[in-house]
Amino acid sequence: MSDPAFRKQDFETLSNFRHQLRRFQRWSEQLTRRAGVTNLQYLLMLHIKGFAGREWATITELAERLLSSHHGAVALVTRCEKLGLVERRPGRMDGRAVEVHLTAKGERLVARLARQHRDELMRLEGIFAVPGREALAGDES
Repeated sequence: MSDPAFRKQDFETLSNFRHQLRRFQRWSEQLTRRAGVTNLQYLLMLHIKGFAGREWATITELAERLLSSHHGAVALVTRCEKLGLVERRPGRMDGRAVEVHLTAKGERLVARLARQHRDELMRLEGIFAVPGREALAGDES
C-alpha cells in the first residue's frame, strides 16, 4: 500500500527528474562513443583533470570518484593507457602509490568532451531541474 504522505505529485516529480538525468546520461554515452571512448573512460579522464589542486590522481582516488573497486579502477586505467590517454607514474610522496596523468592526447580529448558536456548542460538550464523541497510536496519541513 502507498504511503499517504507521499503524493502522486511526488512520484511525478521524481520520475521527471530521473527521466531528465537518464536522457543526459544517454546523450553523454552516445557522444563519448562517437569520440572513440566509453563513458567510463571519459569520466576517468574528467576526474583526473578535475581533481582539486593538481593535474593527476591516484588509483585509489579515482576508484573513490568513480564509485568503483580498486581493481576495477586499475583495469580502467590499463584500458585508457592502451589507448594512449593516460600514463602511470610512481607516487612522489609514497612509492607504493601510483599517480595517473593525462597524456597530451587525453588532455585534448577530455577538453573537447567536457566543453560539449558543459554546453549541453547550459542548453538544458531550466529544463533539467533538480527537485527541491518545494517540488517535493510531501516534504513538510
